[in-house]
Amino acid sequence: MKTGFLFILGVSSLMLSSCGKETLYEQNLKIENTSWDSKAPAVFEVDVKDTITGYDFFINLRNSGSYGFSNLYVFVVTRFPGGQVTRDTVECIMATPEGDWIGTGFGDLHDQSILFKRAVNFPQSGKYRFELIQAMREDPLEGISDVGLRIEKMSDTK
Repeated sequence: MKTGFLFILGVSSLMLSSCGKETLYEQNLKIENTSWDSKAPAVFEVDVKDTITGYDFFINLRNSGSYGFSNLYVFVVTRFPGGQVTRDTVECIMATPEGDWIGTGFGDLHDQSILFKRAVNFPQSGKYRFELIQAMREDPLEGISDVGLRIEKMSDTK
């Protein structure tokens, strides 16, 4: 119960830190037993109507202090309404070279939101499916407790 409250508080603070940004979509999924299997992608479905506006894409992550790496590789599979499929590989830096966790932390848990695509226009309206798959050599990957996707409208300022 306390962990859920702290996660909501962390996500709320991340949302507030991006003041003025309009969020098209945000969802975070809990990883069962903080053990992320590569055969169990985090799946997000987004209904898109606007094909003119540019959007920034973020991966939301929550890890425990026992996470054993300073980075995390994630495959991002995008399934377009027309059937096209793309796959990106994203490296998420989780800690500084000195070993300090990046992002905000509450006790043993650390949250961060990683920009992985900037100023993207959706090529067509419809339902998009995003799959986030852990791509580390350790499988299942221990120490990741939540993973999410946030898509926000680009700000008009440069």
